[in-house]
Amino acid sequence: MTSCNNSIPQPLIFVLAGIPGLESSHGWFSVPFFLVFVVTIFGNTTILCIIRVEKSLHEPMFLLLAMLSVVDLSLVSVTVPRMLDIFWMNAKEISFNACLTQMFFIPSFYVMESGILLAMAFDRFVAIWFPLRYTTILANKVLVKMALTVLARAVAVLTPAPILAERLERFQTHIIAYSYCAYMAVVKIACGDISNHIFYGLMVLVASVGLDLFFIILSYGLILHAVFQIPSWEARGKALNTCGSHLCVIALFYSPVVFSVLAQILGYHMAPHLQIIIDNLYFLVPPMVNPLIYGARTKQMRERMLRIFHCHRN
Repeated sequence: MTSCNNSIPQPLIFVLAGIPGLESSHGWFSVPFFLVFVVTIFGNTTILCIIRVEKSLHEPMFLLLAMLSVVDLSLVSVTVPRMLDIFWMNAKEISFNACLTQMFFIPSFYVMESGILLAMAFDRFVAIWFPLRYTTILANKVLVKMALTVLARAVAVLTPAPILAERLERFQTHIIAYSYCAYMAVVKIACGDISNHIFYGLMVLVASVGLDLFFIILSYGLILHAVFQIPSWEARGKALNTCGSHLCVIALFYSPVVFSVLAQILGYHMAPHLQIIIDNLYFLVPPMVNPLIYGARTKQMRERMLRIFHCHRN
């Protein structure tokens, strides 16, 4: 229960603090944020162009990678420009409706990315367990259904967030100690009983990221079981190598979430600015690194990129 002696009614305008406690360093923070944005746009656009042009890459694994790149581009497009406005222009004000919009779209794209990573784990499971039926099981119509399911789940899980936030009538302050309109950041400055909002936030985490991570671990458990049934060490290595890129992306994507959850369970309270920086890593680092990992570790992507650069040199 949050008590407020000097509460204010629902404000028309919120003020985003950026990274509280480090306001004087906002200019320095803008440099890596801007570089991440540029690298992400370039890397994911390159991935999409290569997959579109190269007919040999029109197979399930790369079509799922194209979906991941689209979501990554969308995620950085709705987060980084607004953050750069805060860091460069000190444009901290955001309307209540714009705040609700951010509250829906930013976590929605994050949940979609988690769903696509689960679909990619299923893709590797099918490739290892049913190699002869791989393209049959993961036909284009199945991929479309998977994409629509990922989209529908994100919409279903995150639609209540702006609806619940809009019902909050009184607030302690109009300043959000965050770099964007996060649902829980808004809830924490609200007055009254917020237990239902906290429960909803936990349910979103469990029903999306938690569930996806469980099934990804299950998929790779079955993959390892199948791989170690192969008598040839060389064949085992080749089979595991096809999963290498995906495992790197999974580790990068879920590590900040697992770290934050474990910190809370163990009772470790991070400084607010450190918590915000880690939360920003959820949305910034994976979209930037994903195309670099797949470009470097996937043979077909690597060969195509080398051909492009070779043509440009000539």
